[in-house]
Amino acid sequence: MRTISDFLGVYKVTREIADHRAEARSQFDGQAVIAATAEGATYRETGGLIVNGQRFEAERSYLWQQAGDRIWVSFEDGRAFHDFDPQSGGLASEHLCGEDMYRGGYEVSDWPLWSVTWNVKGPRKDYRSVTIYEMCSR
Repeated sequence: MRTISDFLGVYKVTREIADHRAEARSQFDGQAVIAATAEGATYRETGGLIVNGQRFEAERSYLWQQAGDRIWVSFEDGRAFHDFDPQSGGLASEHLCGEDMYRGGYEVSDWPLWSVTWNVKGPRKDYRSVTIYEMCSR
């Protein structure tokens, strides 16, 4: 059975974002580190986001916790984001952010290469984000 410990490591991260409302594409290239903690793991991502030809430094962090056969992902401040099945991937739980709904899932069939896709739709957002994780080291 795959658990949080299987995800620990350093990853090359590539993300394509298709903004349907603006009819624009953005790209993120960087690195993610998933490191063990007493409570589970921390996820920290850093890199460059290219939007309309301009590059910006970007980062994000999450907290991961294992509960039974699912991994629960929270924002850095502890607010719940979603959960997923680390063994089979598939749909993640939905997340309502204001009036914008996040629906997505994890693809783990090419392990240790894996990906996360989010389709976000609402009054402020309408985009699809696909992130690919390629392990560099454990």
